[in-house]
Amino acid sequence: MAIWQRPAADTLLAAHLRGELGRGRWSGRMPGVIRLARDLGAARNTVERALRELERDGLLAPQGHGRGRVIVDAGAVKRTVGLRVGFLPYEASDRGLPYLIDLQHQLTEAGHVAEFARKTLLDLRRDVDRVAAMVEGDDADAWVVVGGPQDVLEWFGERRIPVFALFGRRRGLPIAGGGPDKVSSMRGVVRRLCGLGHRRIVHFVRGERRKPQPGAKERAFLEELAEHGIATGAYHLPDWEESPEGFLHSLDSLFAATPPTALILDEGFLFAAAQQHLAHCGILAPRDVSLVCCDPPEAALAWLRPSAAHIRWDHRPLVRRIVRWAENVSHGRKDLRQTETAADFVEGGTIGPVP
Repeated sequence: MAIWQRPAADTLLAAHLRGELGRGRWSGRMPGVIRLARDLGAARNTVERALRELERDGLLAPQGHGRGRVIVDAGAVKRTVGLRVGFLPYEASDRGLPYLIDLQHQLTEAGHVAEFARKTLLDLRRDVDRVAAMVEGDDADAWVVVGGPQDVLEWFGERRIPVFALFGRRRGLPIAGGGPDKVSSMRGVVRRLCGLGHRRIVHFVRGERRKPQPGAKERAFLEELAEHGIATGAYHLPDWEESPEGFLHSLDSLFAATPPTALILDEGFLFAAAQQHLAHCGILAPRDVSLVCCDPPEAALAWLRPSAAHIRWDHRPLVRRIVRWAENVSHGRKDLRQTETAADFVEGGTIGPVP
Protein backbone atom coordinates (compact mmCIF):
# COMPACT_ATOMS: atom_id res chain seq x y z
CA MET A 1 0.00 0.00 0.00
CA ALA A 2 1.39 3.41 -0.98
CA ILE A 3 2.20 5.84 1.83
CA TRP A 4 -0.31 8.68 1.97
CA GLN A 5 1.10 12.17 2.18
CA ARG A 6 -0.82 15.14 3.57
CA PRO A 7 -1.15 17.98 1.03
CA ALA A 8 0.91 21.08 1.71
CA ALA A 9 -0.83 24.14 3.15
CA ASP A 10 -0.16 26.17 0.01
CA THR A 11 -1.82 23.49 -2.16
CA LEU A 12 -4.96 23.58 -0.01
CA LEU A 13 -4.93 27.38 0.02
CA ALA A 14 -4.54 27.50 -3.77
CA ALA A 15 -7.60 25.25 -4.10
CA HIS A 16 -9.53 27.56 -1.78
CA LEU A 17 -8.52 30.66 -3.76
CA ARG A 18 -9.40 28.94 -7.02
CA GLY A 19 -12.87 28.21 -5.70
CA GLU A 20 -13.37 31.79 -4.44
CA LEU A 21 -12.28 33.15 -7.81
CA GLY A 22 -14.82 30.92 -9.52
CA ARG A 23 -17.53 32.27 -7.25
CA GLY A 24 -16.66 35.85 -8.15
CA ARG A 25 -15.29 36.91 -4.77
CA TRP A 26 -12.69 39.10 -6.54
CA SER A 27 -12.62 40.67 -9.97
CA GLY A 28 -10.09 42.65 -11.95
CA ARG A 29 -7.14 42.62 -9.57
CA MET A 30 -6.30 40.09 -6.88
CA PRO A 31 -5.75 41.40 -3.32
CA GLY A 32 -2.14 41.55 -2.19
CA VAL A 33 -0.32 38.98 -0.08
CA ILE A 34 -0.55 41.00 3.15
CA ARG A 35 -4.30 41.49 2.87
CA LEU A 36 -4.98 37.89 1.93
CA ALA A 37 -2.82 36.63 4.78
CA ARG A 38 -4.78 38.81 7.20
CA ASP A 39 -8.21 37.92 5.81
CA LEU A 40 -7.53 34.18 5.55
CA GLY A 41 -5.44 33.76 8.70
CA ALA A 42 -2.56 32.25 6.74
CA ALA A 43 1.18 32.83 6.71
CA ARG A 44 2.46 35.26 4.06
CA ASN A 45 4.84 32.68 2.60
CA THR A 46 1.96 30.21 2.23
CA VAL A 47 -0.18 32.84 0.48
CA GLU A 48 2.65 33.77 -1.88
CA ARG A 49 3.23 30.13 -2.88
CA ALA A 50 -0.51 29.62 -3.44
CA LEU A 51 -0.70 32.70 -5.67
CA ARG A 52 2.27 31.49 -7.70
CA GLU A 53 0.46 28.19 -8.25
CA LEU A 54 -2.51 30.11 -9.65
CA GLU A 55 -0.09 32.00 -11.90
CA ARG A 56 1.23 28.70 -13.24
CA ASP A 57 -2.37 27.63 -13.90
CA GLY A 58 -2.85 30.78 -15.99
CA LEU A 59 -5.52 32.21 -13.68
CA LEU A 60 -3.45 35.18 -12.47
CA ALA A 61 -0.95 37.38 -14.28
CA PRO A 62 1.92 39.07 -12.35
CA GLN A 63 2.37 42.81 -12.90
CA GLY A 64 5.84 43.23 -11.46
CA HIS A 65 7.29 43.78 -8.00
CA GLY A 66 4.96 45.60 -5.61
CA ARG A 67 1.99 45.49 -7.96
CA GLY A 68 -1.04 43.23 -7.53
CA ARG A 69 -1.76 40.29 -9.76
CA VAL A 70 -4.45 40.62 -12.42
CA ILE A 71 -7.22 38.02 -12.68
CA VAL A 72 -6.88 36.69 -16.21
CA ASP A 73 -10.25 35.01 -16.83
CA ALA A 74 -12.64 34.50 -13.93
CA GLY A 75 -15.09 32.89 -16.37
CA ALA A 76 -12.56 30.16 -17.11
CA VAL A 77 -12.29 29.46 -13.41
CA LYS A 78 -16.06 29.18 -13.11
CA ARG A 79 -16.09 26.64 -15.90
CA THR A 80 -13.48 24.45 -14.23
CA VAL A 81 -14.06 24.81 -10.49
CA GLY A 82 -15.86 22.03 -8.66
CA LEU A 83 -17.90 22.11 -5.50
CA ARG A 84 -17.15 23.88 -2.28
CA VAL A 85 -17.61 21.03 0.19
CA GLY A 86 -18.03 21.85 3.87
CA PHE A 87 -16.99 19.30 6.49
CA LEU A 88 -19.13 19.40 9.65
CA PRO A 89 -17.20 17.28 12.17
CA TYR A 90 -18.72 15.82 15.29
CA GLU A 91 -15.97 17.23 17.54
CA ALA A 92 -12.76 19.20 17.17
CA SER A 93 -10.48 16.13 17.24
CA ASP A 94 -12.17 14.85 14.05
CA ARG A 95 -10.17 17.41 12.06
CA GLY A 96 -7.10 15.22 12.61
CA LEU A 97 -8.69 11.91 11.57
CA PRO A 98 -6.57 10.32 8.80
CA TYR A 99 -9.56 9.44 6.62
CA LEU A 100 -10.94 12.99 6.74
CA ILE A 101 -7.54 14.43 5.85
CA ASP A 102 -7.28 11.87 3.05
CA LEU A 103 -10.78 12.83 1.87
CA GLN A 104 -9.87 16.52 1.87
CA HIS A 105 -6.78 15.74 -0.19
CA GLN A 106 -8.66 13.66 -2.77
CA LEU A 107 -11.48 16.17 -3.15
CA THR A 108 -8.87 18.89 -3.72
CA GLU A 109 -7.16 16.76 -6.36
CA ALA A 110 -10.54 16.26 -8.06
CA GLY A 111 -10.92 20.05 -8.40
CA HIS A 112 -13.18 20.73 -5.44
CA VAL A 113 -12.61 22.96 -2.43
CA ALA A 114 -12.97 21.06 0.86
CA GLU A 115 -12.90 22.94 4.16
CA PHE A 116 -13.89 22.27 7.76
CA ALA A 117 -16.72 24.32 9.21
CA ARG A 118 -15.89 26.86 11.90
CA LYS A 119 -17.86 24.90 14.48
CA THR A 120 -18.48 21.25 15.28
CA LEU A 121 -21.69 19.44 16.13
CA LEU A 122 -20.66 19.48 19.77
CA ASP A 123 -20.00 23.24 19.57
CA LEU A 124 -23.54 23.58 18.19
CA ARG A 125 -24.87 21.29 20.96
CA ARG A 126 -26.15 18.89 18.29
CA ASP A 127 -29.06 21.29 17.97
CA VAL A 128 -30.77 21.33 14.58
CA ASP A 129 -31.63 25.07 14.75
CA ARG A 130 -28.01 25.99 15.50
CA VAL A 131 -26.76 23.75 12.69
CA ALA A 132 -29.32 25.28 10.30
CA ALA A 133 -28.21 28.81 11.15
CA MET A 134 -24.56 27.97 10.50
CA VAL A 135 -25.20 26.08 7.26
CA GLU A 136 -27.50 28.77 5.86
CA GLY A 137 -24.88 31.40 6.63
CA ASP A 138 -22.17 29.47 4.79
CA ASP A 139 -21.60 29.39 1.03
CA ALA A 140 -20.71 25.68 0.79
CA ASP A 141 -22.39 23.85 -2.11
CA ALA A 142 -22.51 20.49 -0.32
CA TRP A 143 -21.75 19.05 3.11
CA VAL A 144 -20.12 16.01 4.65
CA VAL A 145 -21.58 15.57 8.15
CA VAL A 146 -19.69 13.32 10.58
CA GLY A 147 -21.79 11.39 13.09
CA GLY A 148 -24.91 13.47 12.52
CA PRO A 149 -27.99 13.06 14.76
CA GLN A 150 -31.17 12.01 12.98
CA ASP A 151 -32.94 15.37 13.25
CA VAL A 152 -29.92 17.19 11.80
CA LEU A 153 -29.70 14.80 8.86
CA GLU A 154 -33.46 15.01 8.34
CA TRP A 155 -33.13 18.80 8.11
CA PHE A 156 -30.59 18.47 5.28
CA GLY A 157 -32.82 15.97 3.48
CA GLU A 158 -35.94 18.11 3.74
CA ARG A 159 -34.18 21.13 2.24
CA ARG A 160 -32.50 19.12 -0.50
CA ILE A 161 -29.09 20.44 0.50
CA PRO A 162 -26.56 17.95 -0.92
CA VAL A 163 -25.20 16.07 2.08
CA PHE A 164 -23.19 12.93 2.67
CA ALA A 165 -23.77 11.42 6.12
CA LEU A 166 -20.50 9.89 7.27
CA PHE A 167 -21.69 7.52 10.03
CA GLY A 168 -24.55 8.95 12.10
CA ARG A 169 -28.29 8.19 12.10
CA ARG A 170 -28.61 8.09 8.31
CA ARG A 171 -30.49 4.85 7.67
CA GLY A 172 -33.91 5.30 6.08
CA LEU A 173 -33.32 8.96 5.20
CA PRO A 174 -33.29 10.23 1.57
CA ILE A 175 -29.64 11.30 1.69
CA ALA A 176 -26.31 9.85 0.61
CA GLY A 177 -24.26 8.20 3.31
CA GLY A 178 -21.86 5.51 4.31
CA GLY A 179 -19.78 3.95 7.02
CA PRO A 180 -18.40 0.62 8.21
CA ASP A 181 -20.79 -2.30 8.69
CA LYS A 182 -20.35 -2.63 12.44
CA VAL A 183 -23.66 -4.48 12.83
CA SER A 184 -22.19 -7.74 11.54
CA SER A 185 -18.89 -7.27 13.33
CA MET A 186 -20.67 -6.45 16.62
CA ARG A 187 -22.54 -9.72 16.40
CA GLY A 188 -19.19 -11.43 15.92
CA VAL A 189 -17.80 -9.72 19.03
CA VAL A 190 -20.73 -10.85 21.19
CA ARG A 191 -20.63 -14.40 19.85
CA ARG A 192 -16.94 -14.67 20.64
CA LEU A 193 -17.31 -13.24 24.15
CA CYS A 194 -20.24 -15.52 24.91
CA GLY A 195 -18.21 -18.44 23.58
CA LEU A 196 -15.55 -17.55 26.16
CA GLY A 197 -18.16 -17.72 28.92
CA HIS A 198 -18.98 -14.02 29.28
CA ARG A 199 -22.51 -13.01 30.23
CA ARG A 200 -21.99 -9.70 32.03
CA ILE A 201 -21.03 -7.71 28.92
CA VAL A 202 -21.35 -3.90 28.97
CA HIS A 203 -21.24 -1.67 25.89
CA PHE A 204 -20.30 2.01 26.41
CA VAL A 205 -21.52 4.38 23.68
CA ARG A 206 -22.36 8.07 23.53
CA GLY A 207 -25.85 9.34 24.21
CA GLU A 208 -26.88 9.83 20.58
CA ARG A 209 -26.22 6.12 19.99
CA ARG A 210 -28.60 5.20 22.83
CA LYS A 211 -31.33 7.84 22.57
CA PRO A 212 -34.14 8.15 21.72
CA GLN A 213 -33.60 4.47 20.83
CA PRO A 214 -30.46 2.39 20.32
CA GLY A 215 -28.77 2.62 16.92
CA ALA A 216 -28.37 -0.32 14.54
CA LYS A 217 -25.07 -1.51 16.03
CA GLU A 218 -26.40 -1.21 19.57
CA ARG A 219 -29.59 -3.09 18.67
CA ALA A 220 -27.46 -5.85 17.17
CA PHE A 221 -25.49 -6.00 20.44
CA LEU A 222 -28.65 -6.41 22.53
CA GLU A 223 -30.26 -8.85 20.08
CA GLU A 224 -27.17 -11.06 20.04
CA LEU A 225 -27.10 -11.13 23.84
CA ALA A 226 -30.76 -12.15 23.85
CA GLU A 227 -30.05 -14.93 21.36
CA HIS A 228 -27.53 -16.31 23.86
CA GLY A 229 -30.16 -16.37 26.58
CA ILE A 230 -29.07 -13.18 28.34
CA ALA A 231 -31.89 -10.93 29.56
CA THR A 232 -30.84 -7.44 28.46
CA GLY A 233 -31.41 -4.09 30.11
CA ALA A 234 -29.84 -0.78 31.09
CA TYR A 235 -26.92 -2.67 32.66
CA HIS A 236 -25.65 -3.75 29.23
CA LEU A 237 -26.07 -0.33 27.56
CA PRO A 238 -25.64 2.07 30.49
CA ASP A 239 -26.51 5.74 30.65
CA TRP A 240 -23.56 7.88 31.74
CA GLU A 241 -22.55 11.51 31.93
CA GLU A 242 -20.38 12.29 28.91
CA SER A 243 -17.33 13.65 30.67
CA PRO A 244 -14.13 11.99 31.94
CA GLU A 245 -15.45 12.17 35.49
CA GLY A 246 -18.85 10.83 34.50
CA PHE A 247 -17.34 7.91 32.58
CA LEU A 248 -14.99 6.88 35.40
CA HIS A 249 -17.79 7.20 37.96
CA SER A 250 -19.93 4.88 35.84
CA LEU A 251 -17.08 2.37 35.64
CA ASP A 252 -16.56 2.47 39.41
CA SER A 253 -20.28 1.97 40.03
CA LEU A 254 -20.39 -1.05 37.73
CA PHE A 255 -17.40 -2.78 39.28
CA ALA A 256 -18.57 -2.03 42.82
CA ALA A 257 -21.96 -3.70 42.31
CA THR A 258 -22.07 -6.35 39.56
CA PRO A 259 -18.61 -6.34 37.96
CA PRO A 260 -18.77 -6.87 34.20
CA THR A 261 -16.47 -9.50 32.78
CA ALA A 262 -16.25 -7.77 29.39
CA LEU A 263 -16.42 -4.15 28.22
CA ILE A 264 -17.02 -3.03 24.64
CA LEU A 265 -15.88 0.60 24.23
CA ASP A 266 -17.24 2.46 21.22
CA GLU A 267 -14.29 4.82 20.64
CA GLY A 268 -10.55 4.88 21.15
CA PHE A 269 -10.53 7.48 23.91
CA LEU A 270 -13.06 5.45 25.95
CA PHE A 271 -10.92 2.33 25.53
CA ALA A 272 -7.77 4.14 26.68
CA ALA A 273 -9.55 5.74 29.65
CA ALA A 274 -11.09 2.44 30.75
CA GLN A 275 -7.87 0.46 30.40
CA GLN A 276 -5.82 3.00 32.35
CA HIS A 277 -8.40 3.51 35.12
CA LEU A 278 -9.01 -0.19 35.62
CA ALA A 279 -5.28 -0.93 35.68
CA HIS A 280 -4.87 1.76 38.34
CA CYS A 281 -7.50 -0.15 40.37
CA GLY A 282 -5.63 -3.44 39.86
CA ILE A 283 -8.07 -4.74 37.23
CA LEU A 284 -6.12 -5.94 34.20
CA ALA A 285 -7.11 -7.10 30.73
CA PRO A 286 -7.54 -9.89 29.86
CA ARG A 287 -6.78 -11.42 33.27
CA ASP A 288 -9.72 -9.81 35.08
CA VAL A 289 -11.84 -8.26 32.33
CA SER A 290 -11.96 -8.45 28.54
CA LEU A 291 -11.81 -5.20 26.57
CA VAL A 292 -12.89 -4.55 22.97
CA CYS A 293 -12.61 -1.24 21.08
CA CYS A 294 -15.03 -0.54 18.23
CA ASP A 295 -13.07 2.28 16.56
CA PRO A 296 -9.43 2.55 17.66
CA PRO A 297 -6.99 4.97 15.99
CA GLU A 298 -4.85 3.04 13.51
CA ALA A 299 -1.63 4.70 14.63
CA ALA A 300 -2.19 3.66 18.26
CA LEU A 301 -2.93 0.04 17.31
CA ALA A 302 0.41 -0.31 15.56
CA TRP A 303 2.21 0.38 18.86
CA LEU A 304 0.17 -1.87 21.16
CA ARG A 305 1.79 -5.12 22.32
CA PRO A 306 -0.28 -7.23 22.48
CA SER A 307 -2.75 -5.62 20.12
CA ALA A 308 -6.16 -4.62 21.44
CA ALA A 309 -9.26 -6.55 20.45
CA HIS A 310 -11.00 -4.27 17.98
CA ILE A 311 -13.23 -3.79 14.95
CA ARG A 312 -11.17 -3.08 11.83
CA TRP A 313 -12.28 -1.41 8.60
CA ASP A 314 -10.56 0.10 5.58
CA HIS A 315 -11.46 3.78 5.08
CA ARG A 316 -10.26 3.94 1.46
CA PRO A 317 -13.43 2.60 -0.25
CA LEU A 318 -15.51 5.07 1.77
CA VAL A 319 -13.28 8.00 0.78
CA ARG A 320 -13.56 6.99 -2.89
CA ARG A 321 -17.33 6.77 -2.53
CA ILE A 322 -17.56 10.33 -1.15
CA VAL A 323 -15.38 11.67 -3.98
CA ARG A 324 -17.71 9.98 -6.52
CA TRP A 325 -20.71 11.49 -4.72
CA ALA A 326 -19.14 14.97 -4.97
CA GLU A 327 -18.52 14.43 -8.69
CA ASN A 328 -22.14 13.40 -9.20
CA VAL A 329 -23.45 16.42 -7.29
CA SER A 330 -21.15 18.79 -9.20
CA HIS A 331 -22.61 17.50 -12.49
CA GLY A 332 -26.21 17.78 -11.31
CA ARG A 333 -26.72 14.04 -10.93
CA LYS A 334 -28.91 12.85 -8.05
CA ASP A 335 -26.99 10.57 -5.71
CA LEU A 336 -28.71 9.37 -2.54
CA ARG A 337 -27.05 5.96 -2.33
CA GLN A 338 -25.95 4.68 1.06
CA THR A 339 -23.16 2.13 1.28
CA GLU A 340 -21.59 -0.07 3.95
CA THR A 341 -17.87 -0.83 4.15
CA ALA A 342 -16.85 -4.27 5.38
CA ALA A 343 -15.68 -4.38 9.01
CA ASP A 344 -14.03 -7.30 10.79
CA PHE A 345 -13.58 -8.26 14.42
CA VAL A 346 -9.90 -8.74 15.29
CA GLU A 347 -9.50 -10.66 18.53
CA GLY A 348 -6.24 -9.12 19.70
CA GLY A 349 -4.79 -9.67 23.15
CA THR A 350 -7.25 -7.93 25.44
CA ILE A 351 -9.95 -10.62 25.60
CA GLY A 352 -9.91 -14.03 27.21
CA PRO A 353 -12.05 -16.52 29.11
CA VAL A 354 -14.11 -15.40 32.06
CA PRO A 355 -11.80 -15.34 35.11
